[in-house]
Amino acid sequence: MLENATPLQYGDVEQAAARIDGAAHRTPVLTSRTADAKAAATLFFKCENFQRMGAFKFRGAYNAIARFTEEQRRAGVLTYSSGNHAQAIALSARLAGIRAAIIMPNDAPALKVAATREYGGEVIFYDRYTENREEIGRRLAQERGMTLIPPYDHPDVIAGQGTAAKELFEEAGELDVLLVPLGGGGLLAGSALSASALSPNCKVIGVEPEAGNDGQQSLRTGQIVDIGVPQTIADGAQTSHLGQHNFAVIRRLVDDIVTVSDDQLVETMKFFAERMKMVVEPTGCLAAAAALQGVYPVAGKRVGILISGGNVDLARFAKLVA
Repeated sequence: MLENATPLQYGDVEQAAARIDGAAHRTPVLTSRTADAKAAATLFFKCENFQRMGAFKFRGAYNAIARFTEEQRRAGVLTYSSGNHAQAIALSARLAGIRAAIIMPNDAPALKVAATREYGGEVIFYDRYTENREEIGRRLAQERGMTLIPPYDHPDVIAGQGTAAKELFEEAGELDVLLVPLGGGGLLAGSALSASALSPNCKVIGVEPEAGNDGQQSLRTGQIVDIGVPQTIADGAQTSHLGQHNFAVIRRLVDDIVTVSDDQLVETMKFFAERMKMVVEPTGCLAAAAALQGVYPVAGKRVGILISGGNVDLARFAKLVA
């Protein structure tokens, strides 16, 4: 299953960091005494909810488009995404002066659809429960001559996502544990590459929704497990399987994958809003929930936590945390 995987290394992350320098924000690393007391650990939150377009996805999208040839730039870029990668590709394409078409589920959050269009992306809807977005993407890319940049299973996307953890280690130093949200696996794979070079003794732990534990099953069986579309409030992690490129890295460098419930995500959203004055989307709370809700043992440790994004409709946010 992994015969087509590119052998990614930390050097790919370093090159991505040079490409996105000046375009992506170097997001803050925040600490909280209340969070430390709650987890009985020293926590460092890498806040990608403050990234351009509100999520880490900008890093990988910009890095991938920055590598386009002149011919690819003329034809434009195509992707499929439930929201954050859609916005990231649309914004990166606008900055590069190229066209972008994005295949989005018809139940994608309205906020993410509107933002994708505002960044100049053409939105094409599909039904995530009856149609296959990857098949639609391949067909449209061929028909239009556009370059398909998938949300997570792409070497340049993975390398770009790894720059968030790279910055975290540069600021916080070596860590005992790095907790990373897991949907498709781009952020986890990229983060693992950075950890392997900058904090080799750090345990890298992926965190996914209970309803969508395909990554956990995949790591434990040693092969990519495909599940149905998971029913979870973490819309950015409603993926049914990992990609070949990222699973090759995850299998090699990730220590474990744990799961958290939707209720634990809501509690973590409340914590961020009340105690750290931040709006974090449900998917963005995955890693933090593992530490703050006692899912993964972190007591006495120095722990890095990636907050992946903050793009949540305010009405939905209010309803969830009420």
